Amino acid sequence: MIGRSRSRDERDYAALMAEASPDLLAYFERRVGADGADLLAETMLIAWRRRSELPREVEPARMWLFGVARNVLRNAARSELRRERLGGALREVLTARQVEDPADVVAMRDLLERLDPDLAEIVTLVHWDGWSLVEIGRLLGMPASTVRGRYQRAKEELRAQLAVRAPR
Repeated sequence: MIGRSRSRDERDYAALMAEASPDLLAYFERRVGADGADLLAETMLIAWRRRSELPREVEPARMWLFGVARNVLRNAARSELRRERLGGALREVLTARQVEDPADVVAMRDLLERLDPDLAEIVTLVHWDGWSLVEIGRLLGMPASTVRGRYQRAKEELRAQLAVRAPR
């Protein structure tokens, strides 16, 4: 029977993690709160991948591990900053758009659902996405004249549906 033995790197890594994990978690929690556990896991993964670089002596190994943790924390802070900037930019774009009346949106979706799906797609590409009939033709792989004819048919069907729904 062949026994499995862990390499020295694995044993050193396991011993270091057992000893340093509580301190690393406290280090992260003081800085990021509940997200500290995620950062600890990331630190452990990086340390595992780089365990061959782990110093043999205990104190240098611990300092090496805290160096890895510091880099993980800095990367997390940069990622959070990028996320906040992107969120701010998206909020600016969304607030700059005119907010549609939800009742109108629901009514329009109801009308579109009654159309043939191919016609509904053309209408939504024109009116919601701002595509030209030529662009839609390229997208759907058909001549612009065919798209134009289908668009006209869709408008006629929508007019007929609106005429039926209009109050008298």
